[in-house]
Amino acid sequence: MNILEFFLLAFSSLFAIVDPIAVVPTFLAMTPEDSPPERIKMARLACLVTAGVLLAFAVFGKWIFHLLGITLPAFQMAGSVVLLLVALDMIQARRSAVQETEEETSAGAAKEDIAITPLAVPMLAGPGAITTCVMLHNRAQGWGQQMALVLSIMLVSGLSYLILRLSASGTRWLSPIALKIGTRIMGLLLAAIAMQFLINALEQLPALFKISP
Repeated sequence: MNILEFFLLAFSSLFAIVDPIAVVPTFLAMTPEDSPPERIKMARLACLVTAGVLLAFAVFGKWIFHLLGITLPAFQMAGSVVLLLVALDMIQARRSAVQETEEETSAGAAKEDIAITPLAVPMLAGPGAITTCVMLHNRAQGWGQQMALVLSIMLVSGLSYLILRLSASGTRWLSPIALKIGTRIMGLLLAAIAMQFLINALEQLPALFKISP
């Protein structure tokens, strides 16, 4: 896989799992009394925190696994299950509880500033996004692909800010039908990525247990 192919894989999978468009209705519901400039300020901080969290786990996630004694295939298999759960909910055009729960949304509505929690974590940089970053970083070969992953994280975070900024004054531009269609398509894409991560993990099992083919 060359750098461009890896970048497209990283960007598409991260954008699908972060799913900033689906965050918009909840973002507005949690900020009913805030003005557009205040919403924009929250969105900016949330996306900066999102980029920082995802970059941190992409860089240090592998070391954390070594400390805990977790093998990469084990994490890939567990991560593929998490991504598949999110994907199945997306295919049904609904927000997954893996990304946010009703309790987190309700708690966010009661807060004066929702930028860091729950908007950045876990709504944007949730378990699924963190898992995806770690697995992509471990799949990256060489500095070129690692920098492509960093660029993908920054680009997804930037696009998330742009989408939330556009929504700060309302969602007249956002068609509910288009939102559901887009969510289902991204869910299908994410399900395929989850299965590919699982296949990659299964391919590594013989080497892990030193089993001859």
